[in-house]
Amino acid sequence: MVTLPSLKGLQAFEAAARAGSFAAAAEELSVSAAAVSQLIRAVEEQMGRKLFHRVNRRVVLTEAGVEMLPRLTMAFQEIGSVSRELGGDAFRPRLVVSVPPSMAMGWLSQRLAGFVTSHGAVDISLRGDDDPVPFDRELIDIRLTYGPHYREHPTEDIVQDAVYPVCAPGLADTVKPEGLASLPLIHTGWGPTGASFPSWHNWFEAAGIEAGRAAQRGLSANSSRAALDLAISGLGVALAQGIYCAAALEDGRLVRPLAPALELRQPYCLTIPERSARRDVVAAFRQWLIDECRRVVGSPALR
Repeated sequence: MVTLPSLKGLQAFEAAARAGSFAAAAEELSVSAAAVSQLIRAVEEQMGRKLFHRVNRRVVLTEAGVEMLPRLTMAFQEIGSVSRELGGDAFRPRLVVSVPPSMAMGWLSQRLAGFVTSHGAVDISLRGDDDPVPFDRELIDIRLTYGPHYREHPTEDIVQDAVYPVCAPGLADTVKPEGLASLPLIHTGWGPTGASFPSWHNWFEAAGIEAGRAAQRGLSANSSRAALDLAISGLGVALAQGIYCAAALEDGRLVRPLAPALELRQPYCLTIPERSARRDVVAAFRQWLIDECRRVVGSPALR
Protein backbone atom coordinates (compact mmCIF):
# COMPACT_ATOMS: atom_id res chain seq x y z
CA MET A 1 0.00 0.00 0.00
CA VAL A 2 1.35 3.42 -0.99
CA THR A 3 2.04 5.68 1.99
CA LEU A 4 0.52 9.10 1.45
CA PRO A 5 2.40 12.31 2.36
CA SER A 6 1.14 14.06 5.47
CA LEU A 7 -1.76 16.44 5.03
CA LYS A 8 0.17 19.15 6.91
CA GLY A 9 3.11 18.71 4.55
CA LEU A 10 0.91 19.03 1.47
CA GLN A 11 -0.81 22.05 2.99
CA ALA A 12 2.58 23.66 3.65
CA PHE A 13 3.66 23.04 0.04
CA GLU A 14 0.40 24.42 -1.41
CA ALA A 15 0.56 27.56 0.72
CA ALA A 16 4.25 28.20 -0.06
CA ALA A 17 3.79 27.60 -3.79
CA ARG A 18 0.71 29.82 -3.97
CA ALA A 19 2.19 32.62 -1.83
CA GLY A 20 5.65 32.44 -3.41
CA SER A 21 7.67 32.05 -0.21
CA PHE A 22 8.07 29.95 2.92
CA ALA A 23 7.71 33.06 5.10
CA ALA A 24 4.32 33.97 3.62
CA ALA A 25 3.15 30.37 3.99
CA ALA A 26 4.33 30.32 7.60
CA GLU A 27 2.30 33.45 8.35
CA GLU A 28 -0.80 31.96 6.71
CA LEU A 29 -0.48 28.66 8.60
CA SER A 30 0.60 30.24 11.92
CA VAL A 31 3.85 28.27 12.12
CA SER A 32 7.52 29.16 11.65
CA ALA A 33 9.23 29.34 8.26
CA ALA A 34 11.58 26.59 9.46
CA ALA A 35 8.58 24.35 10.18
CA VAL A 36 7.22 24.96 6.67
CA SER A 37 10.62 24.07 5.20
CA GLN A 38 10.81 20.86 7.24
CA LEU A 39 7.28 19.80 6.29
CA ILE A 40 7.96 20.35 2.58
CA ARG A 41 11.30 18.55 2.75
CA ALA A 42 9.57 15.55 4.34
CA VAL A 43 7.05 15.47 1.47
CA GLU A 44 9.89 15.67 -1.08
CA GLU A 45 11.75 12.80 0.58
CA GLN A 46 8.64 10.65 0.76
CA MET A 47 7.75 11.30 -2.90
CA GLY A 48 11.34 11.09 -4.11
CA ARG A 49 10.95 14.28 -6.13
CA LYS A 50 11.97 17.86 -5.49
CA LEU A 51 9.12 20.36 -5.47
CA PHE A 52 11.18 23.55 -5.11
CA HIS A 53 14.54 24.77 -6.34
CA ARG A 54 16.14 26.56 -3.41
CA VAL A 55 18.30 29.41 -4.72
CA ASN A 56 19.83 31.54 -1.97
CA ARG A 57 16.71 32.73 -0.10
CA ARG A 58 14.35 32.26 -3.00
CA VAL A 59 12.23 29.22 -3.86
CA VAL A 60 11.12 28.35 -7.38
CA LEU A 61 8.73 25.55 -8.30
CA THR A 62 10.16 22.57 -10.14
CA GLU A 63 8.24 20.92 -12.96
CA ALA A 64 6.76 18.47 -10.43
CA GLY A 65 5.73 21.35 -8.18
CA VAL A 66 4.06 23.20 -11.04
CA GLU A 67 2.09 20.05 -11.89
CA MET A 68 0.97 19.48 -8.28
CA LEU A 69 -0.05 23.02 -7.30
CA PRO A 70 -3.40 23.52 -9.13
CA ARG A 71 -4.60 20.03 -8.21
CA LEU A 72 -3.77 20.48 -4.53
CA THR A 73 -5.31 23.96 -4.48
CA MET A 74 -8.55 22.58 -5.85
CA ALA A 75 -8.44 19.69 -3.35
CA PHE A 76 -7.99 22.00 -0.36
CA GLN A 77 -10.81 24.23 -1.63
CA GLU A 78 -13.07 21.17 -1.71
CA ILE A 79 -11.96 20.11 1.78
CA GLY A 80 -12.77 23.61 3.04
CA SER A 81 -16.22 23.48 1.46
CA VAL A 82 -16.99 20.09 3.03
CA SER A 83 -15.72 21.30 6.40
CA ARG A 84 -18.00 24.34 6.33
CA GLU A 85 -21.00 22.21 5.40
CA LEU A 86 -20.34 19.63 8.10
CA GLY A 87 -19.75 22.43 10.59
CA GLY A 88 -23.31 23.62 10.08
CA ASP A 89 -22.47 26.97 8.45
CA ALA A 90 -24.54 27.95 5.43
CA PHE A 91 -22.43 27.13 2.39
CA ARG A 92 -21.40 30.17 0.36
CA PRO A 93 -19.32 29.45 -2.73
CA ARG A 94 -16.31 31.69 -3.29
CA LEU A 95 -15.48 33.25 -6.64
CA VAL A 96 -12.36 35.22 -7.59
CA VAL A 97 -13.01 37.43 -10.63
CA SER A 98 -10.23 39.37 -12.35
CA VAL A 99 -10.97 42.12 -14.89
CA PRO A 100 -9.14 45.19 -16.25
CA PRO A 101 -9.09 48.10 -13.75
CA SER A 102 -11.49 50.23 -15.82
CA MET A 103 -14.04 47.44 -15.77
CA ALA A 104 -13.71 46.85 -12.02
CA MET A 105 -14.22 50.56 -11.28
CA GLY A 106 -17.91 51.03 -11.89
CA TRP A 107 -18.91 48.79 -14.80
CA LEU A 108 -18.82 45.34 -13.22
CA SER A 109 -19.17 46.44 -9.60
CA GLN A 110 -22.49 48.11 -10.46
CA ARG A 111 -23.81 44.93 -12.10
CA LEU A 112 -22.75 42.22 -9.63
CA ALA A 113 -25.96 42.61 -7.64
CA GLY A 114 -27.80 41.21 -10.65
CA PHE A 115 -25.74 38.03 -10.56
CA VAL A 116 -26.16 37.61 -6.79
CA THR A 117 -29.93 38.13 -7.14
CA SER A 118 -30.23 35.46 -9.81
CA HIS A 119 -27.70 32.98 -8.43
CA GLY A 120 -27.92 33.40 -4.67
CA ALA A 121 -25.39 34.23 -1.96
CA VAL A 122 -21.77 33.99 -3.09
CA ASP A 123 -18.52 35.42 -1.73
CA ILE A 124 -17.01 37.36 -4.65
CA SER A 125 -13.52 38.79 -4.72
CA LEU A 126 -13.47 41.39 -7.52
CA ARG A 127 -9.95 42.28 -8.69
CA GLY A 128 -8.95 45.07 -11.06
CA ASP A 129 -5.72 43.74 -12.60
CA ASP A 130 -3.39 44.57 -15.45
CA ASP A 131 -1.97 41.68 -17.45
CA PRO A 132 -0.39 39.30 -16.75
CA VAL A 133 -2.23 37.94 -13.72
CA PRO A 134 -1.00 35.10 -11.44
CA PHE A 135 -3.89 32.64 -11.78
CA ASP A 136 -2.67 29.99 -9.35
CA ARG A 137 -1.05 32.23 -6.74
CA GLU A 138 -4.19 34.38 -6.38
CA LEU A 139 -6.64 31.50 -7.02
CA ILE A 140 -8.29 33.43 -9.86
CA ASP A 141 -11.34 31.58 -11.21
CA ILE A 142 -12.22 33.74 -14.21
CA ARG A 143 -10.40 36.51 -16.08
CA LEU A 144 -11.85 38.95 -18.62
CA THR A 145 -9.36 40.56 -21.00
CA TYR A 146 -9.24 42.65 -24.14
CA GLY A 147 -7.64 40.22 -26.55
CA PRO A 148 -6.30 36.71 -25.83
CA HIS A 149 -3.44 36.73 -23.32
CA TYR A 150 -3.54 33.29 -21.71
CA ARG A 151 -3.57 30.54 -24.30
CA GLU A 152 -2.03 28.18 -21.70
CA HIS A 153 -5.50 28.19 -20.09
CA PRO A 154 -8.86 27.58 -21.82
CA THR A 155 -9.77 30.94 -23.41
CA GLU A 156 -12.78 31.95 -25.50
CA ASP A 157 -13.72 35.05 -27.50
CA ILE A 158 -17.03 36.39 -26.21
CA VAL A 159 -17.86 39.65 -28.00
CA GLN A 160 -16.42 42.20 -30.45
CA ASP A 161 -16.65 45.85 -29.44
CA ALA A 162 -15.92 49.20 -31.08
CA VAL A 163 -14.97 52.71 -29.98
CA TYR A 164 -17.39 55.60 -30.44
CA PRO A 165 -16.78 59.36 -30.36
CA VAL A 166 -18.82 60.55 -27.37
CA CYS A 167 -19.21 63.84 -25.52
CA ALA A 168 -21.52 65.69 -23.15
CA PRO A 169 -24.81 67.06 -24.54
CA GLY A 170 -24.45 70.47 -26.12
CA LEU A 171 -20.78 70.12 -27.02
CA ALA A 172 -21.33 68.52 -30.39
CA ASP A 173 -25.03 67.85 -30.92
CA THR A 174 -24.95 68.58 -34.64
CA VAL A 175 -21.26 68.45 -35.54
CA LYS A 176 -20.25 66.48 -38.62
CA PRO A 177 -17.32 64.02 -38.60
CA GLU A 178 -14.91 66.49 -40.23
CA GLY A 179 -15.72 69.02 -37.51
CA LEU A 180 -14.47 66.84 -34.67
CA ALA A 181 -10.90 68.04 -35.16
CA SER A 182 -11.97 71.51 -34.06
CA LEU A 183 -13.28 70.23 -30.70
CA PRO A 184 -11.22 69.34 -27.61
CA LEU A 185 -10.15 65.71 -27.98
CA ILE A 186 -9.61 63.23 -25.13
CA HIS A 187 -6.90 60.65 -25.78
CA THR A 188 -6.67 57.23 -24.13
CA GLY A 189 -3.45 55.27 -23.69
CA TRP A 190 -3.05 51.95 -21.90
CA GLY A 191 0.68 52.29 -21.33
CA PRO A 192 3.53 50.08 -22.55
CA THR A 193 2.13 46.90 -20.94
CA GLY A 194 -1.42 47.35 -22.22
CA ALA A 195 -3.02 46.55 -25.53
CA SER A 196 -2.89 49.13 -28.30
CA PHE A 197 -5.94 51.34 -28.01
CA PRO A 198 -7.28 53.07 -31.14
CA SER A 199 -6.09 56.66 -31.29
CA TRP A 200 -7.77 59.71 -32.75
CA HIS A 201 -5.22 59.49 -35.56
CA ASN A 202 -6.56 55.99 -36.32
CA TRP A 203 -10.14 57.21 -36.22
CA PHE A 204 -9.59 60.20 -38.55
CA GLU A 205 -7.61 57.99 -40.93
CA ALA A 206 -10.44 55.39 -41.03
CA ALA A 207 -12.99 58.17 -41.61
CA GLY A 208 -10.91 59.56 -44.50
CA ILE A 209 -10.38 62.92 -42.75
CA GLU A 210 -7.11 64.86 -42.74
CA ALA A 211 -6.93 66.23 -39.20
CA GLY A 212 -3.25 67.16 -39.11
CA ARG A 213 -1.74 68.10 -35.77
CA ALA A 214 -5.17 68.74 -34.27
CA ALA A 215 -5.52 64.97 -33.77
CA GLN A 216 -2.65 65.06 -31.27
CA ARG A 217 -3.84 67.92 -29.06
CA GLY A 218 -6.13 67.74 -26.03
CA LEU A 219 -6.42 65.90 -22.74
CA SER A 220 -5.16 62.38 -22.13
CA ALA A 221 -5.91 59.57 -19.69
CA ASN A 222 -4.31 56.18 -19.12
CA SER A 223 -7.57 54.32 -18.57
CA SER A 224 -10.81 53.98 -20.48
CA ARG A 225 -12.86 54.81 -17.40
CA ALA A 226 -10.96 58.05 -16.75
CA ALA A 227 -11.35 59.14 -20.38
CA LEU A 228 -15.08 58.48 -20.19
CA ASP A 229 -15.42 60.53 -16.99
CA LEU A 230 -13.62 63.44 -18.66
CA ALA A 231 -16.10 63.30 -21.54
CA ILE A 232 -19.10 63.17 -19.18
CA SER A 233 -17.68 66.25 -17.43
CA GLY A 234 -17.85 68.16 -20.72
CA LEU A 235 -14.10 68.49 -21.22
CA GLY A 236 -14.00 67.07 -24.72
CA VAL A 237 -14.79 64.21 -27.09
CA ALA A 238 -13.50 60.76 -26.16
CA LEU A 239 -13.15 57.52 -28.06
CA ALA A 240 -14.98 55.16 -25.70
CA GLN A 241 -15.65 51.45 -25.93
CA GLY A 242 -19.30 50.61 -26.35
CA ILE A 243 -19.24 48.39 -23.28
CA TYR A 244 -18.37 51.43 -21.12
CA CYS A 245 -20.31 54.25 -22.76
CA ALA A 246 -23.63 52.52 -23.61
CA ALA A 247 -25.27 53.26 -20.24
CA ALA A 248 -24.27 56.95 -20.35
CA LEU A 249 -25.66 57.23 -23.88
CA GLU A 250 -28.89 55.55 -22.81
CA ASP A 251 -29.48 57.91 -19.87
CA GLY A 252 -28.41 61.06 -21.71
CA ARG A 253 -25.17 61.86 -19.90
CA LEU A 254 -23.38 61.44 -23.22
CA VAL A 255 -24.29 61.86 -26.86
CA ARG A 256 -22.75 60.53 -30.05
CA PRO A 257 -21.77 63.14 -32.64
CA LEU A 258 -22.70 62.18 -36.17
CA ALA A 259 -19.57 60.10 -36.54
CA PRO A 260 -18.80 56.46 -37.40
CA ALA A 261 -17.55 53.87 -34.93
CA LEU A 262 -14.15 52.20 -35.20
CA GLU A 263 -14.08 48.47 -34.49
CA LEU A 264 -11.54 47.31 -31.94
CA ARG A 265 -8.74 45.13 -33.25
CA GLN A 266 -9.39 42.31 -30.78
CA PRO A 267 -12.43 40.80 -29.01
CA TYR A 268 -13.06 40.58 -25.30
CA CYS A 269 -12.00 37.16 -24.02
CA LEU A 270 -12.71 34.98 -21.00
CA THR A 271 -10.07 32.72 -19.47
CA ILE A 272 -10.99 30.05 -16.93
CA PRO A 273 -8.31 27.68 -15.53
CA GLU A 274 -9.16 24.00 -15.70
CA ARG A 275 -9.17 23.76 -11.89
CA SER A 276 -12.15 26.17 -11.83
CA ALA A 277 -14.06 25.17 -14.96
CA ARG A 278 -16.03 22.36 -13.31
CA ARG A 279 -17.35 24.51 -10.44
CA ASP A 280 -21.05 25.34 -10.73
CA VAL A 281 -20.62 28.93 -9.53
CA VAL A 282 -17.93 29.56 -12.15
CA ALA A 283 -20.08 28.15 -14.95
CA ALA A 284 -23.03 30.29 -13.81
CA PHE A 285 -20.92 33.46 -13.59
CA ARG A 286 -19.34 32.77 -16.98
CA GLN A 287 -22.75 32.61 -18.70
CA TRP A 288 -24.06 35.64 -16.82
CA LEU A 289 -21.00 37.74 -17.71
CA ILE A 290 -21.11 36.73 -21.39
CA ASP A 291 -24.82 37.61 -21.58
CA GLU A 292 -24.23 40.95 -19.82
CA CYS A 293 -21.32 41.93 -22.10
CA ARG A 294 -23.26 41.04 -25.27
CA ARG A 295 -26.38 42.84 -24.06
CA VAL A 296 -24.46 46.05 -23.37
CA VAL A 297 -22.41 45.98 -26.58
CA GLY A 298 -25.66 45.38 -28.50
CA SER A 299 -27.40 48.41 -26.96
CA PRO A 300 -29.64 50.37 -29.39
CA ALA A 301 -27.80 53.52 -28.24
CA LEU A 302 -24.70 52.26 -30.08
CA ARG A 303 -26.41 51.65 -33.43
